[in-house]
Amino acid sequence: MQHGDGAPARGSRETALGADRGFFRFLRILGPGLTVGASDDDPSGIGTYAVAGATFGFATLWTALVTVPMMIAVQYVAAKIGLATGEGLAANLRRHYPSWLTLAVAGALLIGNTINAGADIGAIGASINLLAPKVPIAALIIPVGLLLLVLQIWGSYRLIASIFKWLTLSLFAYVAASFFVHPNWAQVLHDTFVPHVEFNAGYLAMLVGLLGTTISPYMLFWQASQEVEEDIALDRTHLYQRRGTTRREKRYALVDIGVGMLFSNVVAYFIILTTGATLFVSGNRHIGTAGEAAQALVPMAGRGAEWLLAAGMIGAGALAVPILTASSASALAGALGWKGGLGKLPGRAVQFYGIIAVSTFVGMEINFLGINPVDALFWTAVINGFLAPPVLVVLMLIGSNRKIMKDSVNGPMVNILGWGTTAVMTLAAIALVISWGH
Repeated sequence: MQHGDGAPARGSRETALGADRGFFRFLRILGPGLTVGASDDDPSGIGTYAVAGATFGFATLWTALVTVPMMIAVQYVAAKIGLATGEGLAANLRRHYPSWLTLAVAGALLIGNTINAGADIGAIGASINLLAPKVPIAALIIPVGLLLLVLQIWGSYRLIASIFKWLTLSLFAYVAASFFVHPNWAQVLHDTFVPHVEFNAGYLAMLVGLLGTTISPYMLFWQASQEVEEDIALDRTHLYQRRGTTRREKRYALVDIGVGMLFSNVVAYFIILTTGATLFVSGNRHIGTAGEAAQALVPMAGRGAEWLLAAGMIGAGALAVPILTASSASALAGALGWKGGLGKLPGRAVQFYGIIAVSTFVGMEINFLGINPVDALFWTAVINGFLAPPVLVVLMLIGSNRKIMKDSVNGPMVNILGWGTTAVMTLAAIALVISWGH
């Protein structure tokens, strides 16, 4: 990496480390990778994992294990694109691929993320209602949505990044809840390490939904754009100042992403485990809302589990909604050449913040249309499962292009894992389409 005056410049994580040592040094390495991993366990993911556990018991636990290296590989490619080019994924798409492809991907991302954000806002309201039953859910939708919007528009980037980082702790509630339910650990271990696949529409739709919510396209756009944001926060406002990176910075990015993806899948694993040990066993296999999933645990796991899940849902939603709307805005800004980024003042990135506002308001409105929130969350995950393959193809092509990436081009292992992930996502989507025809 070269700074504007041609002198070597350290990456954002390298700069943040300072003189810290030990555990505090490790904490400073964590940033975009951790927050994007935690945002993957948003109410959409929580709803999908809960439906998987309630419907199929422990049969899908193995997916949380096998997707860890897949997630790390593709997120690392996205991070390297941001670090090496100084621009987000959409901006690179616009520079090197047809405009119709860039706009199609950004548009599909906006639609999916808006629905997802709306359902997440509703899930936050439902979770607050569990803790304060006298406050109706409908009365909470607008205040929750507006509060999250104000945070994005008027909060500084550093404040937002710090809040995101600490909100990840709320997700440990789902790990804690599993210890209330006393699962059959022998069956848990078997289903974790022995993959189970059923070739029917219901199971395949669930498999695509799990893959779609675990390896979501918005995560790739967010990862790349936040690597750029971190550099901009160091006053590297010009593109030539951000191009290129260091080996140490890429190594730190890999650690950050590895921790984030592992954290994400540990949480996903325990949500499936908890609902599989309770709702599936009891025969209560239809979940209408995220709140119902928490309430259904009470007879078997006690009020403590319900409160833990409600608190986790609030934190997860508050983390995810801004990331969903901002990743959509970043994608459109990159696709259309607009100024964008949470580090910019609203007056200097009107279109970017306008997309965030519109996406938030439309998402809030979805909650008043009578759409089943868990159904909306689950099918959003399935849509992401279909959108992911073309996004992954382009991601891997950029990451393997030496003209674009210079000395940060993908190595053999990253290419094997990345293209393998692309193949798995594609085959799962094709299998689902074929199953619909039978």
